[in-house]
Amino acid sequence: MSKQKTPRSACSASPSAPGQGKRPNFVFIMTDQQRADYLGCTGHPVLKTPHIDRLAANGTRFDRFYVASPVCMPNRAALMTGRMTSVNGVHQNGQDLPHHMTTFTELLQAHGYDTALFGKAHLQTMTTLPPSKGENPVGKGRLANAVDIGDESEYLAETGAQWLEKGAAAVNLPFYGFDVADIVSFHGDTTGCAHEVWLREQLPDLDKVRGAANQLPHDYTCPQAIRTALPEALYSTAYIRDRAVDYLQDAARQEAPFFAFVSFPDPHHPFTPPGKYWDQYQPEDMPVPESFSAHRNPPPHLQWVLDQPIVGGAGFHHTPTRLTRRQAQEAMALSCGMISMIDDAVGDILKTLEAQGLADNTIVIFNSDHGDYLGDHGILFKGGLHFQSLIRVAMLWHDPRREQVAKTNVLCSTVDLAPTILAQAGITPYHGMQGVDFSALLNGQGDNIEREQILVEEDTYATDILGFTGQIRARTLVTRRYRLTVYQGVDWGELYDLQKDPLESRNLWDSRGHAALRKRLLWQLLQMMMGYADSSPWPRQEA
Repeated sequence: MSKQKTPRSACSASPSAPGQGKRPNFVFIMTDQQRADYLGCTGHPVLKTPHIDRLAANGTRFDRFYVASPVCMPNRAALMTGRMTSVNGVHQNGQDLPHHMTTFTELLQAHGYDTALFGKAHLQTMTTLPPSKGENPVGKGRLANAVDIGDESEYLAETGAQWLEKGAAAVNLPFYGFDVADIVSFHGDTTGCAHEVWLREQLPDLDKVRGAANQLPHDYTCPQAIRTALPEALYSTAYIRDRAVDYLQDAARQEAPFFAFVSFPDPHHPFTPPGKYWDQYQPEDMPVPESFSAHRNPPPHLQWVLDQPIVGGAGFHHTPTRLTRRQAQEAMALSCGMISMIDDAVGDILKTLEAQGLADNTIVIFNSDHGDYLGDHGILFKGGLHFQSLIRVAMLWHDPRREQVAKTNVLCSTVDLAPTILAQAGITPYHGMQGVDFSALLNGQGDNIEREQILVEEDTYATDILGFTGQIRARTLVTRRYRLTVYQGVDWGELYDLQKDPLESRNLWDSRGHAALRKRLLWQLLQMMMGYADSSPWPRQEA
């Protein structure tokens, strides 16, 4: 596997050796539902992201970085715990991260770091909907679940109603190890929690300004294209940027090391870039993906989507959706507008770090929680189909204290972030953390932690979608060359040669010539799943 190993200077300043002198600060920038190739530095032919590209130019770009799960809550729980979704307690959206699960921010906090969250957390459910499997037959309390996560009332910190009633008191601090939790829930121009509380102070008539019913005129037909009337300065991206900037400008940042998690809800649907960002990019300039109609033998779940009627309008969609070429171009253009607004916000954050004298000792990380099909294979959104556009995301690491390689092709996963951040802070990880410290990759020493494969897990809601009956349980093995995906309860699967078929357009699962390969990869997948079995807590002694 090719790896660039020639180090280069990360910045003009002379970097100090990691682990010596002051402990580093961290600014972790996360976006929601942004695929790996939607940045200028990762090859997008139209989108301009000069500020995020700076991080890549002065740091390391991870070209094969995969999510632990292609769903918001499970992958974010994997990030925070360094543990796979099958063991961290969050298997799908709507399952709260148990308070008894240890997070890496708790360790940072315990070792003197100031920790702050601005934006989307999604470690708890954003709604107060009842459990999808019904009420506990013996009443409320600890018998409601096989695993007791405590009082359900302690998991309402990300619900808008709690914030409108209690304000910041809706969150019991520390929140999973964050000293500050300025939470923003949901997406588009109807975000809630801290942002909504602030918005209603700025606009008493907010309900007459935002939402699909109040949108500005437009002629887009792609699903969930909403031209918001909310001004740019009041949009969630600007709000999160301003809170992060205020935090970095506080004099306390000069006194103790900090970890700031800056988490934008965009470019997740609905597509609502405000103001100038709505038409910053034109649909006709967006190249339709080569894979739009390239699949030679669609597996059953993809064929199910392609057999559905084409839809449009502002109604919310939870599953992969078929669309026309023009609709795909519209969705791509609007996504690019949302990303450009994030890029401008990143520029302001980087400028603040420099102005405050913090830039030379602050590691800046850029990542996303999963991708979006955005026209690949003729579909939009996410869920159940583990194409590269969904499971591979951008990952940039900029450390001004060191020289870094420009890029790495080593397979890495969301669960690797927690142990790597702790290692850079000089903190020993806790037992049960399943990720790998990839610090050596930054120096070009990829052979020291070379991976043959990574695992992606997904458990959906218990609803009939994609041709399945009930819940979809999928497990994906990604190797240097292949992607293999199996689904519980069916006798078919997926196998793609990513080297010969990067568009994933020919499923080799039933190919006689690949039968031996399929058997070998299934064995590797089995070994991988066994390897991720929970080993925590540490045993006291042999007994």
